[in-house]
Amino acid sequence: MAKNLVIVESPAKAKTIEKFLGKDFRIMSSFGHIRDLSDEKGMGIDFEQHYKPLYTVPPEKKKVVSELRKASKQAEIIWLASDEDREGEAIAWHLFDELRLNKNSIHRIVFHEITKDAILHAVANPRNIDLNLVDAQQARRVLDRIVGFELSPILWRKIRPGLSAGRVQSIAVRLIVEREREIQAFKAEINYRVSALFSSVDAKGNPVELKTELSQRFATKQEAYDFLETCKDAQFEVADIVKKPAKKTPAPPFTTSTLQQEAARKLGFSVSQTMRVAQNLYESGRITYMRTDSVNLSELALNTSKAEIKSMAGDRYVKTRRFSTKSKGAQEAHEAIRPTYMTNHSTDGALQEKRLYELIWKRTIASQMADAELEKTTIHINISNSPYQFIASGEVIIFDGFLKVYLESTDEEPEDENSTTLPMMKKGESMDAKEILAQQRFSQRPPRYTEASLVRKLEELGIGRPSTYAPTISTIQNRKYVEKGDRPAEKRAYNLLQLQDGTITDQEKTENTGAEKAKLFPTDIGFVVNDFLTGNFPAVLDYNFTAQVEKEFDHIADGDMTWNTAIDNFYKQFHPIVEDTLKNAERKIGERVLGVDPKSGRKLSVKIGRYGPIAQIGERDEAQKPQYSSLRHNQSIESITLEEALELFKLPRELGDYETAPVTVAVGRFGPYLRHNALFYSIPKEEDPLGVSLNRAIEIIEKKREEERNRIINIFGDIRILNGRYGPYISFKKKNYKIPKTLDPRDITEEIAKDLIRTQDNAPDKKKTAPKKTAATKETAQEPTQTQDSAPNKKKTTPKKTAPKKATVKKAKKE
Repeated sequence: MAKNLVIVESPAKAKTIEKFLGKDFRIMSSFGHIRDLSDEKGMGIDFEQHYKPLYTVPPEKKKVVSELRKASKQAEIIWLASDEDREGEAIAWHLFDELRLNKNSIHRIVFHEITKDAILHAVANPRNIDLNLVDAQQARRVLDRIVGFELSPILWRKIRPGLSAGRVQSIAVRLIVEREREIQAFKAEINYRVSALFSSVDAKGNPVELKTELSQRFATKQEAYDFLETCKDAQFEVADIVKKPAKKTPAPPFTTSTLQQEAARKLGFSVSQTMRVAQNLYESGRITYMRTDSVNLSELALNTSKAEIKSMAGDRYVKTRRFSTKSKGAQEAHEAIRPTYMTNHSTDGALQEKRLYELIWKRTIASQMADAELEKTTIHINISNSPYQFIASGEVIIFDGFLKVYLESTDEEPEDENSTTLPMMKKGESMDAKEILAQQRFSQRPPRYTEASLVRKLEELGIGRPSTYAPTISTIQNRKYVEKGDRPAEKRAYNLLQLQDGTITDQEKTENTGAEKAKLFPTDIGFVVNDFLTGNFPAVLDYNFTAQVEKEFDHIADGDMTWNTAIDNFYKQFHPIVEDTLKNAERKIGERVLGVDPKSGRKLSVKIGRYGPIAQIGERDEAQKPQYSSLRHNQSIESITLEEALELFKLPRELGDYETAPVTVAVGRFGPYLRHNALFYSIPKEEDPLGVSLNRAIEIIEKKREEERNRIINIFGDIRILNGRYGPYISFKKKNYKIPKTLDPRDITEEIAKDLIRTQDNAPDKKKTAPKKTAATKETAQEPTQTQDSAPNKKKTTPKKTAPKKATVKKAKKE
């Protein structure tokens, strides 16, 4: 039996490390966290004991813990090798505490890359568990549990059951809601942009053309028209040619957030997809640790990058750079995300891994390359009878430098690219205007957030950390507060004035505008929850407050603040507001009164119903029952008009008869549908149910019938052989049975089907039953500061506290 036991978080990481350590080392995985706050009773926090966490091992982790405990008793030395951030430090401490390890037999080792040198260096330089980092993670977990467990029940009572709130997720929703309202309130400003196409000859006598733009924009059509009138008789001459050297500097190596942003822009990856692929690359030893807010590179990385650039492009392309982290509240000084071996320009593996690795390699190597040298040229053209000038701009790359490898993308690309090469012109040269255009332009509305731009905004505000960005964005989508989606472009009319051959023509044209791809849109329930929380808990939803909490976590990690003091300061302010809101806040259902139904004279409003947004005519306390209709998938209670809502009540309606039975179109809980002969047929979401004709309805009905016919392979009374989504199967008395791949479903007889049903019914249940919960399941953890005597000395003061009376809460969803 190996005398050394190394415990890491993941099997993939264990497999890689196993290659570097000898037979005296046994590598095992904890499969992430082995325990969490109990949610069997209350919050899993003992408020009477200074917010002491009550940890429990979930049923699915009991076997892992048992195996680790058994292995640890057989080993002489236990190496806790979880990740080097706060979450990793907490995992190490939970292992130490739960496995009841002897402090003299454990070594904490950390490394930011999984290479042989890094692992051996870590083993040669073990340290103690950093209890400050553990406290910082514990403070975050406890605070998030308090916020989630106290706010969520309020949302259940005041809005709708099943909702949840969280300290960071609610801030992210607020950002998206506020941006959506900016867009709704936006009114485009109109102006006229004037451009001209000039012709001339260059120094060699060759004909050339020059595209230019006027230095002035006009506010009205009349001003633009008057300017074109002026140009009819004008002379045009090159007034000046200005050439200036310029340079472009490479971006720093990747942090977690910049990797997420650039992978979204260049590769189309979601934030969670980027982290999943990056984790695979890290655990297989191909890149450094992927959760970091540092842009620093080690001396080894700088030297190997320098050698690689020399070999690849020559000495002129080398420029060693040492970047420093500027983001708000950057955590521990880790290294930036980079390849473990700069000599590997690419990697093996899945396509996503190859693409992300190449992006990381290019960004890292470019950061150590020389600036790109450019020459920017500006040509000014005078107008003989006007004070304005036409201007042409262009640039030429003199030396490509880092651009040989990589150029960073931006979220909003400029409307015009001015990186063209201009023709050789001479000062004083006359120009002929082939065409002058005055085009109506519109100011752009604020852009909706993408996942990547939301990460950047959260980072700018100092909210969240590298480990929290991806989970936060996934959570707000899973909770249905936000939807990621596309919107098609809309047609927009614009005016164009054209001066050509001395004649001005006035034209009306159309253009496509407003297309959205992979943008974040708040849902109706997202609007309502946000408005309720910002109205009743402004402090919790305040950007500066949330950033300040992150700073306090940093102070705890640095040993400058005790974690339960930070929690106490927050809870004393937060809990009274919770109790007051439970008692006094009105039920908030996001109701918006649109007007009056002209037929009945009753109030028409829209609000959040049990199954989503609905329109309602009348009130419950009236003699006549209210009428309800679900909003369509592309409608919102924020923007729907009275006229649009009235249209909803035109349904259900009869389209006519088919096969002697009426066909009715209606909208239900799951969207628009047809009803015919007591059967229901879904109408495609993109179709307007009000526009469905009888002929179209018959097409939908017949298509569904055809699908049903193709679905049925054979029928033997109650036994049906069917085609399913994942292949053929047997259906019998509301249960499904597998068909072996060796059998052709068309050859199955009734006897064969009965035999398959009997065999599968009698087979032992493969599902593992969860162990019975006992009192031993729930454990009160030791305080981290009492666990390891060899931890750095620090004076901890625990606030004297009388726990306030807590609001009655049910089991709430975790953030």
